[in-house]
Amino acid sequence: MIDPEKGFTSDVITDPERFVGRTELIRSCMQALNSPTSLIAIYGKRGVGKSSLLRQVQQMALGDYSLATRAGLDHEIPQSPRTFLTVFYSCDSIINSGEELLHRLCNDQNDEDGLLRLVPSDGKELVEFTRTKEVGGGADLKVVNWGIKGIETSKYAKVVDGNTVQTFRNFVSSIVQHQVKKMMKRDGLLILLDEFDVLPNKTGLGSLIKSLSSKDVKFGVCGIGQDLTNLIDDHASVERLLEQGAIHVKPMPHDEACAVLDKAEELFQGELTIDRDVKDAIVSVSQGYPYFIQMIGKSCANKASQLGATCVNETVYGKVMNDIKNGIAFPNLESSYKKAIGNSESRQMLLHLLADHPEEETLFHEDVGRIFLKNVRRDAPDFDVDNLDQNLPRLIDKNYGPVLRRIPEGQGIYEFINPVFRLYVKLRAIT
Repeated sequence: MIDPEKGFTSDVITDPERFVGRTELIRSCMQALNSPTSLIAIYGKRGVGKSSLLRQVQQMALGDYSLATRAGLDHEIPQSPRTFLTVFYSCDSIINSGEELLHRLCNDQNDEDGLLRLVPSDGKELVEFTRTKEVGGGADLKVVNWGIKGIETSKYAKVVDGNTVQTFRNFVSSIVQHQVKKMMKRDGLLILLDEFDVLPNKTGLGSLIKSLSSKDVKFGVCGIGQDLTNLIDDHASVERLLEQGAIHVKPMPHDEACAVLDKAEELFQGELTIDRDVKDAIVSVSQGYPYFIQMIGKSCANKASQLGATCVNETVYGKVMNDIKNGIAFPNLESSYKKAIGNSESRQMLLHLLADHPEEETLFHEDVGRIFLKNVRRDAPDFDVDNLDQNLPRLIDKNYGPVLRRIPEGQGIYEFINPVFRLYVKLRAIT
């Protein structure tokens, strides 16, 4: 049996050895890291690899520039790059506001990524550790023993009852003073916030980030495009912080997307090969979204294993495509598909028409993905789509997904919330 995880993963890529392509983005990340006061803002659509890139920012912040070296950017690495202690936190939909996010940060006991681990305390022991397999990779601090006294943050960092924002400020100040400057001799503290887009109320975060950003404290956020607009609306000066730190992650060009499959083949170490024609086909249907490439690649590895094959050829790939068409390849996407269409054939036809419709350019950073309803309405009769106005509301109802969201740029403009789901619908057969 072939273990598909050797070559493919649907998880965030943390190991620089598995990260491929994105040369221009790596260059931008290096520049933003070494800029004294910029805010790093990685944004783009779902499935384009934002979180994996953010993890690579963390590696470089710790002094591990092996990724930049492999990308041919060795000559652009600063002679004395700025190094940081790092905090990494992934937001979730249970967090409703900026204050709740700060409360989470102040209480997160993750021993490798949490803010609390860095707060000076009598009740814990910190050690230096390397996040990568490479010798000489970036060093960071982790908790090895919280100690019998528990978490005693009050000695060096005052906890202000009922004031989460001030407690967070106190924690950050104490980390910079005692850990960054005295213990580890780093240039600053880097706080990375992943999945920033799931936070419904970002009020106040722009002002807080602006007030705390300095040569000693840097923030990095990862989300979708409108997150930047929200931060700027909250505090206009954030726009100046973004001048060197706004990094737009788009779908991969063909060569870089193929490199994902080449890297997987390399990681299988001869156990599994992939025909070049199949690689081109996977990249084509994935439209450069690395997450979907990984999903299809993993399915191909599983199918090859079931067939006793050691090569993903046209036969193996064809069986995977049939599984997708029949709704048995990706259970989570299929569940979303069934939930969106319900029992309505007309709504199913509408969903496929929307997925197949050419995407239009947006007004935001040359991204694509907008669907103009007037154009869909024009084509609806040719695809036997009836009662469009009655069937559309379910697709934007949060109780059934939602699949689409309205765009405030104008009337009748929509986009798929998850572009990978749109790609799945394009491949899914109408039954």
